[in-house]
Amino acid sequence: MNHSRAFLASAGLAALLALASPLRAEVAATRGPHGESATPAKSLTLTPEQEAKVKAGGFTAALVWHTSSDYTTAVNQGAKDEFARLGIAVVAQTDAGFDAAKQKSDVETVMAKKPSAILSLPVDPETAPEAYKPARDAGVTLVFVDNSPKGYEQGKDYVAVVSDDLSQMGKRAGDAMGAALNGKGKIGYVFHDADFYVTNQRDRGFKQTILDSYKGIEIVAEQGLADPTRAEDIANALVAKHPDLDGIYVTWAEPAESVLAALRNAGNTHTRIVTLDLSEPLALDMVKGGNVAAIVADEAYQIGVTAARAAAAGLIGEKTAPFYAVDAIAVTKANLKDGWNRSLHRDPPPTLAAP
Repeated sequence: MNHSRAFLASAGLAALLALASPLRAEVAATRGPHGESATPAKSLTLTPEQEAKVKAGGFTAALVWHTSSDYTTAVNQGAKDEFARLGIAVVAQTDAGFDAAKQKSDVETVMAKKPSAILSLPVDPETAPEAYKPARDAGVTLVFVDNSPKGYEQGKDYVAVVSDDLSQMGKRAGDAMGAALNGKGKIGYVFHDADFYVTNQRDRGFKQTILDSYKGIEIVAEQGLADPTRAEDIANALVAKHPDLDGIYVTWAEPAESVLAALRNAGNTHTRIVTLDLSEPLALDMVKGGNVAAIVADEAYQIGVTAARAAAAGLIGEKTAPFYAVDAIAVTKANLKDGWNRSLHRDPPPTLAAP
């Protein structure tokens, strides 16, 4: 799973949203993993004097990631580009393959390079305190993505956490569904039925937007997804029980792929899908005019930039906010190339070239 403005497919849909906007209630503000208020990532800046101090510091950094993916690649590139701009050399980069034990070993390995700073996404916040202990005890400046080790204190043990504007992502998804259905219809709501602050806030943001802003849209089916491996069964059951749905919201891309497969197997070309996090198969369906109406993505590259900038601030003793959030983008057929670039800082795959 991963971790801005809705772009609409037509002027008519844009007009619909413009008319609806004065009536909208505010979606609850995004909170960090420990209830922190979200600070816009774009607000984190360094003065020329501060940048000069960073460049003169001879600092180094290590990138200790949780796994490899398009998202991680984009975050990694954003961090490397910002570090390069600030004269901070990246001396190590690791991939834990979602293995907490390997991430612990990775921290120990990169510590041999004596980095001044480490950027990382903890695989398991419960066991992470021990994993990052060698770095913390050595005074390494730590910045985390999405979460932080349990019990670590911001400003003492680490500089900041950087993630998405989670409620905004949900709101973008709600607006995209409203646009796809011209403000009316019956939809299904597939939410993440687990205690995870990222998906919970995104899901709530979608539902609240539909309830508050799109009175013509009725949520007639709600289905929790606790075990992602059961996504296919859940999708088949939902589509079979509710063949007349106008739309389905799915909590993230992988289970949305199962919903798309279920719709195709049922010969359903009517139901529109809105989900979160970029997926090439879903985007291909969207480009071809299939069931997928929109995919909401975060500015993953900007997460890396912001994390690196926070580390630089920490290295020279500047205080930062505890939790920074980047913007969200509703990616549609109409803005695929721009949206892909804003999220991942690269063009879409050749397979997604418009026919």
